[in-house]
Amino acid sequence: MTDAVARIRAALTDAGVTGWLHALDIDSGEQLDAGGDQPVCTASVHKLCLLVALHEQAERGALDLTEQVESVPKGRTAGPTGVAAMLDAARMSLRDLAYLMMAVSDNAAADLLLRRVGLDAVNATTDRLGLTRTRAVHSFGEMLATVKEDAGPEGARALADPRVVSRLRALDPARTNRSTPRDMTRLLGAVWRDEACTPEHGAAIRRIMGLQVWPHRLASGFPFDDVHVAGKTGSLPTLRNEVGVVEYPDGGRYAVAVFTRTAHTAATLPAADAVIGTAARIAVDALRARAFRSSR
Repeated sequence: MTDAVARIRAALTDAGVTGWLHALDIDSGEQLDAGGDQPVCTASVHKLCLLVALHEQAERGALDLTEQVESVPKGRTAGPTGVAAMLDAARMSLRDLAYLMMAVSDNAAADLLLRRVGLDAVNATTDRLGLTRTRAVHSFGEMLATVKEDAGPEGARALADPRVVSRLRALDPARTNRSTPRDMTRLLGAVWRDEACTPEHGAAIRRIMGLQVWPHRLASGFPFDDVHVAGKTGSLPTLRNEVGVVEYPDGGRYAVAVFTRTAHTAATLPAADAVIGTAARIAVDALRARAFRSSR
C-alpha cells in the first residue's frame, strides 16, 4: 500500500494539484489512505448526503418521492444545468429532481429538495451513519452567494485572481459544507451494503448515482465496458472532487473519494480532472492486488 500511496501522490503532483484520497473495499473493509482524514470542502459532493437523507425520510413515510414540486424561474438557484438553466416554470416529482441533482449536478433541483428535506435532516442522517466530520451548513444557493459576495464587484472575472480565490469562504472547510475522504467512503459503503436505507431505497440511490453524465474524472480511470462507476462530482474555483463506487464483474466493490485543489484559477484543466481517475485506479488496483494475495 505504501508504494500505491507514493504513486498517487506523484500523480497528483504531476497534474499540478494537491489532493487527498481514501479508498475502501466495501466487502472486506480493506482501506487505502492518502490523506483520508483531511477536512475538505464538499461542494456538490454534498448532494449525495442530501440524496440519502431524502430516501431516509421517504423510508419513514415523512414524504412521498412521487410528490410534485413546482419550480418557477424567479428565485431559482443559479447553475448551468437542469432546472437551474431552464427559462420556464417546471413541475416534477421529488425523485426526478433527485435525478437531475445527481446526474447533471442541478443546483436548483438540489435546493428544491433541500427546502423539502431540511438542512437539519441532512445532518441528522450523516450523524446517524457516524460521519462525525461531515456537516452541511448552508444550501447550494447560499454557498454560491458567498462566492459572489467574496468575489466583489468584478464578479466572475475576479475569480481569475488567486488573491480573490484565497478569500472565498466556499473554499474554507471551517465555513462551508464539509467532510473528509474517509467519511465519504464510509457513506458510500453504507449505501452499497444497504445499511444507510432499506434495500429498496439503497437500490434507488445506487441507480441514480450510476446515471451521472460526467466521464472526465473518476470514470476516466476505468475505461472498461464491464466495470461500472457510480459517482458524484463537486466543483468550485480551484477545487475538483469526486466520490463514487467502482464495481468489477468479479463482484469487487470499491468506494473511492478524491478531493483536489490547485493553484491554477482556470476553469478548464483537463489534467486536474483526469488525475482523479488516475489516483482512483491506482488505489483500486492496490486493494484488488492485496485481496488476490490474501486469497492465495
